[in-house]
Amino acid sequence: MRIYIFAGAALAVLAVGCSTTTEQGTVGVNRSQLLLVSSADMDKAAASQYQQLIQGEKPKGNVNQDPKQVERVRGIANRLIPQTAVFRKDALEWHWEVNVLTSSEVNAWCMPGGKIAVYTGLIEKLQITDDELAAVMGHEISHALREHGRERASEQLAANAGATVLGEAANIFLGTGQTGTDLAGTVTQVTFLLPYSRVHETEADRMGVELAARAGYDPRAAITLWQKMGKLGGSKPPELLSTHPSDETRMKDLADYSQRVMPLYEQARAKS
Repeated sequence: MRIYIFAGAALAVLAVGCSTTTEQGTVGVNRSQLLLVSSADMDKAAASQYQQLIQGEKPKGNVNQDPKQVERVRGIANRLIPQTAVFRKDALEWHWEVNVLTSSEVNAWCMPGGKIAVYTGLIEKLQITDDELAAVMGHEISHALREHGRERASEQLAANAGATVLGEAANIFLGTGQTGTDLAGTVTQVTFLLPYSRVHETEADRMGVELAARAGYDPRAAITLWQKMGKLGGSKPPELLSTHPSDETRMKDLADYSQRVMPLYEQARAKS
């Protein structure tokens, strides 16, 4: 009998944790998500980790070294961020931060709560256009909007068998905090170490082209961006490709959805 009671309690916790973080937008992203980890705790941990990273890179001269690059990246971000309200209005109230890090890596990311970093390697090695840079940033911002990092952390929590972990998950929803869970380490893992699932990638691709289009950037640039990525030489693929696999299916999906949001792009261009 106790086993059945425990199983029922565990299922209740999982049911409470199933919801969705965003509106559908024009691209129609609509999927129930397992969210056992507190959004507020995740954002707080991300902000702390972001500041630690930035402060660690400043003495090396790796933060915002080129004012023109910083102005360019932040200018694109300033056009993309207002469009996030289409998917979630509360994102406008996030404490957004955008920095350019000097690194040979072809990479960019957005932590939970809107903490963005763009690497100079991405800009310089790809000779990236503004439209392509908007595609990258829109994609990474979409991961944050959709709270894919929080979802992955929740999946990790759910994957760990045992009453202790499930009890801990229950405590989160009962407001007693995330006892025993190292969120700082989790944020690092889900931002830098763990690959996104194909579902996450597809959602970020589709939402990203809509954000770019609404901001007045050509959504078709997402296709040329990934084509450029695939042509980069070397024995090791770019960091963005190692966690964001590019294949024929993805190109077809981007081509489809970039066409779907072309009217939004044309409207934005007409207003500018």
